Amino acid sequence: MTKTKCVYVVDDDDEIRSLLKSYLEKNQYQVLTADSGESFLAAFNPDLGVDLVILDVRLPGADGFSVCRTLRTQSNVPVIMLTANSDEMDRIIGLEIGADDYLAKPFNPRELLARIKAIHRRMEHIVEVPETVVEPIPESYRFYRFAQFILDTLTRELWVEGVKEPLSGADYNLLMLFVTNPGTVLSRDYIAENTRGRDTTPLDRFIDVHVSRLRQRLREDARQPQLIKTVRGQGYILTAHVDANDHDDTIED
Repeated sequence: MTKTKCVYVVDDDDEIRSLLKSYLEKNQYQVLTADSGESFLAAFNPDLGVDLVILDVRLPGADGFSVCRTLRTQSNVPVIMLTANSDEMDRIIGLEIGADDYLAKPFNPRELLARIKAIHRRMEHIVEVPETVVEPIPESYRFYRFAQFILDTLTRELWVEGVKEPLSGADYNLLMLFVTNPGTVLSRDYIAENTRGRDTTPLDRFIDVHVSRLRQRLREDARQPQLIKTVRGQGYILTAHVDANDHDDTIED
């Protein structure tokens, strides 16, 4: 017998909560609701068997971003974030802190339902990152080649197909952390400690925004990054193989 899936709707708008509860229940979902991030976090428990959370970004008190961050310390339950703001950075931040999808208000409930079903289909095929020990690469080499990129540590420049891609000092430091630790999941705290000299806090979005910016430098698709991937509940991993050496004649001066 197929288990009825449970969806938790967190939104301070009474009308939206009522609409979604009614619509999803008609489509054979069990629905729980909360009108604030605080009440949701107080009631949420991984043992509740919640299969997905619909989370409004602009909540009173603790906003959806901070709620999502806190939730990720407790559970890997899928999250769809709702917002009235179409700003791309809001969408990127939401995805980077652990949300699985993002939908702007107003929306068609049928589209939301389609996204819920799509997430559940994907969840059936999630493969966990194996706990393997990968030896770090020393920082003493001049060139680090990965995918189609070459990082020159002497000039602190990134090259792709003979074209120089600009890097800020912060971008360079973060990229060095990844290329010297390929295939290893780096937690946000580890990244913060090694690039900023301090730990992250629950509301610190700097690391997620910084990784997002580096992905842009690497010409990554924000929705489906292939080089630097998010590992749910753990951090980030550089999936590309890295070759390190002291000479490379493919860079055009």
